[in-house]
Amino acid sequence: MKTVHVVAALIVHDGRIFATQRGYGEWKGYWEYPGGKVEPGETPQEALVREIREELATEIEVERHVTTVEWDYPAFHLSMRCYLCSVVSGTLTLLEHEAAAWLDRGHLRSVNWLPADEGILDQIEMLL
Repeated sequence: MKTVHVVAALIVHDGRIFATQRGYGEWKGYWEYPGGKVEPGETPQEALVREIREELATEIEVERHVTTVEWDYPAFHLSMRCYLCSVVSGTLTLLEHEAAAWLDRGHLRSVNWLPADEGILDQIEMLL
């Protein structure tokens, strides 16, 4: 099975985490932590800064690695490195996603998460 290496930004501010809703593909409508694929020659941190700039027109600071999720989807294995991040500049403008929300602990489980992203909700609660 093919392994896809991705990175995810856990952008936390004032006790809430930023989540985005996919606007395309097989998982359209599901929620995720923003990020994307690591390109050849990039570090995971460089990939995350690039992806957030491309998807959300925002500059972030990658603070620390939180966890790595290993998840088997039907067509591929996902290896997702998740990093705690903060916004340096920009206003988190949606360029590729259908919707976004700042979710606090009480609303964290109110959206339909992608399976791999849902798997770390307990860890996310500890960050909030």
